[in-house]
Amino acid sequence: MANSKNNGKMSREEAGRLGGEATAKKHNREFYQQIGRKGGQATSQNHNREFYQEIGQKGGEATSRNHDRDFYQEIGRKGGKK
Repeated sequence: MANSKNNGKMSREEAGRLGGEATAKKHNREFYQQIGRKGGQATSQNHNREFYQEIGQKGGEATSRNHDRDFYQEIGRKGGKK
């Protein structure tokens, strides 16, 4: 799907989506689980507890700025059902 704004060339987003769809057709769930584990192992080898605490805190602060009380009540209800 070439975009007319890009002189017939595909945007980065379009190319990424098509590449992702092609990859998904070639690989199964186990493939994605394996690469996820490898990524997690590589990340955990490069970072310590303080790093994860800091990014968790930043994520929590960003989430609290972007959501209201109703959001938290809803996710609490959903979490309680599992």
